[in-house]
Amino acid sequence: MSLSDALLDVRPLRTSPVFRRLLFGRTVSVLGSFMTMVTVLYQVWDMTHSAFWSGAVGVAQAVPMVGVSLFAGAWADRVDRRRLYLTGTVGSAVCSVLLAVQGFAGHAPVAVVLVLVAVQTSFAALGAPAAGVFVPRLLPKDQVAAGLALQQVSGQAMMLVGPAVAGLVLGWWGIGVCYLLDALSFALSFYGAYGLPALPPEGAKSRPGIHGVLDGLRFLVGHRVVRGALVTDLAATLLSMPTSLFPLVNEERFGGDPRTLGLFLSALAVGGVAATAFSGPVTRLARPGPVMLCASACWGVGLFLFGLTTSAWLGLGLLTLAGAADALAVLSRTTIVQTRTPDALLGRVTAAETIVGQAGPHLGNLRGGLVAGWSSGATALIAGGLMCLAAVTAVGVTTPELRAAGAAAPGEPPATAPTGP
Repeated sequence: MSLSDALLDVRPLRTSPVFRRLLFGRTVSVLGSFMTMVTVLYQVWDMTHSAFWSGAVGVAQAVPMVGVSLFAGAWADRVDRRRLYLTGTVGSAVCSVLLAVQGFAGHAPVAVVLVLVAVQTSFAALGAPAAGVFVPRLLPKDQVAAGLALQQVSGQAMMLVGPAVAGLVLGWWGIGVCYLLDALSFALSFYGAYGLPALPPEGAKSRPGIHGVLDGLRFLVGHRVVRGALVTDLAATLLSMPTSLFPLVNEERFGGDPRTLGLFLSALAVGGVAATAFSGPVTRLARPGPVMLCASACWGVGLFLFGLTTSAWLGLGLLTLAGAADALAVLSRTTIVQTRTPDALLGRVTAAETIVGQAGPHLGNLRGGLVAGWSSGATALIAGGLMCLAAVTAVGVTTPELRAAGAAAPGEPPATAPTGP
C-alpha cells in the first residue's frame, strides 16, 4: 500500500467544488466557535471568580443542545435543509455580534452573557440536524466516509488551534475582538452553504411536533445497526470518559505538574488528528460497523492501561492511541448514521447522534468524578476501561448486523421511514 493510499482520502475536494466551499466555511466557523467557548469561560471567570458560574456556562450550552435538537431534527425533515441551516447560522452570528457589543461596551451582567450563550447554542442546535444531510446528498456513496473524515480532521485541527488563537487575541485586543471574529467566521460559513442547491427531504416529510420526534425515535429503536452504533458510542463515553480524572491522576501519579496535565489533554487530540489524517484505508474499506466496535474496544483498553501505568511517557502514548481509536469510532458512527438512515429521517437521527455526542462525554466525566471521589482516579480509569470493553463486547455479540455493517448496507433491505396516519 502506497503512502497516498494510507493518507486521508481527498477525492471529495477534487470532485465537488460545492463540498470544498462548504468545508472551508465550516472549518473557519469551528475555529470561531472554539474561540468564543474560551472567551466566554474567561469572561465569566473574570467577572465572578466563581466555579459555580463557570460551571453554569456548560449548563447554558448543554441544556439548549439537548432540548432543541430533537425538535430541530423533525423540522429539518419537513423543510429545505439548506434554508434551515442558513437560518441557524445567521442567528448564531447575531448572538456573537451582541456578545461583541457587550464586550466592547463593558461587561454585561453574567446572566445576560449566559442567556446569549444559550440562545446561540439553540441556533447551533437548529442548524446541526440540517447540516447532517449535506455530505450524503452532495457526494457519491463511495465518497461519503471520506467527506466525513475531512470534516472531522478539520474540526479536530481547529480544536487544537482555536483555544491558542483565543488566548493570543484576548491578550492583545480583548474579549470584544474575539467575539467579533467569531461573528465574521459565521459569515464565511454562510457563504459556504449559500451556494448549495435546495435540499428538501427525499420521501415523506416528518409529521409536525412530537409525532415527528417519536417517528424518529421509533426508527432508532428498530434499526439495529444505527441503534447499535449509538449505543456503542454512548457506552464508550459514558463509562470511560477520562478528562475529569486527569487532574487527580496527575496529582496521584505525577506530582501535579501542570505541564504533564496539559500534555494529557493534548495527547487525545493529537491521536485523533493523526488517526483521521491516515484514515484512507478505513474509509475505503467501507466497513464502519466492525471498525467502530474494534476502535471503541481499543479506547477502553487504552484507558484501562493508562490507569495502571506510573510512567508519564507511557501514559502519553496510551492516551494518544486512545485518542486515535476514539476518532476512528466517531468517524465510523457518523458514516453509519449518514449512510444507513433514509433521507426523510436523517435530520432527526442526526439530532439524536448530536445529543449522544454532546451528552455522553459530559455524563461520562461526571461518572468518573463520582467514582474517583469514592476511590481514586486510577481506580475510576481502570473500572471505566473495563466496563467500556465489556459493554462494547456485549453490543457486538448481541448485534451481528453491526459486526457485518458496511456503509452501503450490502444485502440489507432498505430502511424506510415510518409513516403516520
